[in-house]
Amino acid sequence: MQSFPEPARLLVDRMSAAAAADPGRAVAFQGAPGANSHRAAMEVMPDGLPLPCFSFEDALDAVKDGRAGQAIIPIENSQHGRVADIHFLLPESGLSIVAEHFLDIHHCLMARPGAGQIGAAYSHPQALGQSRFYLRERGIVPMAYADTAGAAALVAESAEAGIAAIAPRIAAELYGLDLLAEDIEDAHDNTTRFVLLSKTPRDPATLNGDSRAGKALTTFVFEVRNIPAALYKALGGFATNGVNMTKLESYQKGASFAATMFYADIVGAPGDPAVDRALEELAYFAKDLRILGSYPLERERG
Repeated sequence: MQSFPEPARLLVDRMSAAAAADPGRAVAFQGAPGANSHRAAMEVMPDGLPLPCFSFEDALDAVKDGRAGQAIIPIENSQHGRVADIHFLLPESGLSIVAEHFLDIHHCLMARPGAGQIGAAYSHPQALGQSRFYLRERGIVPMAYADTAGAAALVAESAEAGIAAIAPRIAAELYGLDLLAEDIEDAHDNTTRFVLLSKTPRDPATLNGDSRAGKALTTFVFEVRNIPAALYKALGGFATNGVNMTKLESYQKGASFAATMFYADIVGAPGDPAVDRALEELAYFAKDLRILGSYPLERERG
């Protein structure tokens, strides 16, 4: 917590005290107050108590340690791709995905009153990447920081002229900054997908058995066996059973580059006969298969 700039730390201390008094309602997120993850936490749980954490690991640990009932984590952005390290952190956390949420992302350029000509802008690398055309056209140097709102707090406490932050509008309000420009993201359909994590997984039966619940999504990771056509055979069960796989990503586990892990989303949940047959076939050709959670599908794919 002590890595936050002073203006943010004052808010963090206040929010942390409220969360400690009622941890079951606390929603941990990475970033300073005013970050997009803070916005997502308030949208998903309007009655929750946002708990700012400096890193993704801190947010997950807050749930594991009982200091928060849930954590909300960004996993991918429509313009900038997957959020780094999330594919490693989620399986290792021991937590389960219980919901997903899509957040429209709108970046603002903000600075202290009287900052003068802006020559550099601080923000999270994702936000900098999503605003690169705007920055390049104006000759503003991107400066990476741990999170968007933390960058706003850093600018708020700095006496240096010519610096700004890229952060959500709410950050300017929290830290007393002037809005210099709004909606500076390169693509105005910029969207980030978040997942809500809990110690207790959702019961797939409640997703399959309640027609009002709509479609379910199941997320899992697996490693294929080292035999010819293993991935083709492992995935064949989803095709033959009519199970829609909406995401499949590979990533390396360890430094040997011998073990390739795969991260996947499918429409459906265990308990559905077609999903059960597909997962059974996957398990035959794969090892280290771990289901990370089944939860309601918030937005149709395709």
